[in-house]
Amino acid sequence: MAVKRGLGGKIAAYLCSMELPGGDEYFMQKALQLADEAAAAGEVPIGAVVVHKGKIIGKGYNQTERLNDVTAHAEMLAITAAASALNSKFLEECTLYVTIEPCLMCAGAIRWARPERVVYGASEPKTGFTREISSLAGERIAVEGGICAEAAKEKMQTFFRSKR
Repeated sequence: MAVKRGLGGKIAAYLCSMELPGGDEYFMQKALQLADEAAAAGEVPIGAVVVHKGKIIGKGYNQTERLNDVTAHAEMLAITAAASALNSKFLEECTLYVTIEPCLMCAGAIRWARPERVVYGASEPKTGFTREISSLAGERIAVEGGICAEAAKEKMQTFFRSKR
């Protein structure tokens, strides 16, 4: 089950279904592939892509260990790459796909970047932004959660089990 929050804060539930290339599941699969790259590098397995008019223009995966930088989250790197591709600090008409619910730091960056939508996989009950705030940018950014959530959650669980 996925949760969809649209403009005005309305919430609707829907089932995740197969979509044609270019749909939410397709782009989330691309983010999940980046999460695998993060895990292979010993990083927390979170991946993100920014899509503009059906094309990936920014991507990233967690690199906090490699770069020795607490801000090197997948979302931050994907936003930076997308802004460069668009030659704009604003990501209007873009969708950010991220495998795990963004943290509060990333939510702030997302708010300033102004994408049209944010789509995430699994919820993050400890550090996810919805724990602290219920919306991004006063409901101007549509937020959907739960797309390929089980796959994202499994990647995280597998990673942290291997660390114990």
